[in-house]
Amino acid sequence: MPHSLVPAQLRYVDQVARSGSIQAAARELHVAASAINRQILQLEEELEAPLFERLPRGMRLTVAGDAVVTLARRWRQDERHMTAEIRRYQGVHQGHVNLHAMDSHSTSILPLLVESLGSTHPLIALSVHLSSTDEAAAALLSGTADLVAAFNLPPRREVLVLWRAELPFGCVVAPTHPLADARSVSLQEAAAYPVALQSRALAIRRYLEAQYGWLFDQSRGRFESNSLQLTKQLARSGRYVVFTSELDAAQELADGSLRFVPVRDRGAEPQTISIAVDARHPLPPLVKVVAEQLQTAIEQALAMSRSRSRPADVI
Repeated sequence: MPHSLVPAQLRYVDQVARSGSIQAAARELHVAASAINRQILQLEEELEAPLFERLPRGMRLTVAGDAVVTLARRWRQDERHMTAEIRRYQGVHQGHVNLHAMDSHSTSILPLLVESLGSTHPLIALSVHLSSTDEAAAALLSGTADLVAAFNLPPRREVLVLWRAELPFGCVVAPTHPLADARSVSLQEAAAYPVALQSRALAIRRYLEAQYGWLFDQSRGRFESNSLQLTKQLARSGRYVVFTSELDAAQELADGSLRFVPVRDRGAEPQTISIAVDARHPLPPLVKVVAEQLQTAIEQALAMSRSRSRPADVI
């Protein structure tokens, strides 16, 4: 579609909010700064409310401005869906999908998804944003995400889960770690070794704190980071234990650099992986196509991670 159906005023407000200033927005849009400023002033006059705070070093949204930006982004999303629907009527899967996924997916699920989409639906453009579960849910509800793949997604009326799978709760260790050959382990046994913990930004950490607060009373040999990749690297060193799911470490489990050991404590709840969309709107066919391919990629990643038998399982 050569020209956007979203009014220019809304597009200008959105770009200024993204860029932080009228001059920066003008460069992005290839439109004169004076034209953008004039349109914003006109909209502010019509709404009888300022949309931005004019600061010495840029522009900051007001509450009214935030409402306008939310509307603009929702209209952009609806426009993409409409375009994709028209292409579908024409027998062509073409359009753009915004996906929010977890950091750990970048080395396992997402390469499989991109390769699959590229070969089967080359006209689908995919934007991927790595975020936490909370951030992914917020993006879905604000209209900036069309689709999310998230761990331990809390149930909400506005969120429609298209697919969900349970993942056993456990820990990952290097093949040389004393726990590597165990069929299962208790949290008490695992905590006897140095533990690399994920930060509170991740749902699994909040789950551990809520269910097993005593883990955080012990400071000996404990390391904490908001980087899952770093905690996995520490596990690969052979010294640390990392509490996580199989999918978080799918690539490392598949290549044999880590092993997964289930936690057997009573009440240890399975972790979940969900694919979800905004329940308040019809499911666009294009998003459905990507969701189906995403489900297949997750199932493939899990199958690969489980294909290497643990020594304790070999008869």
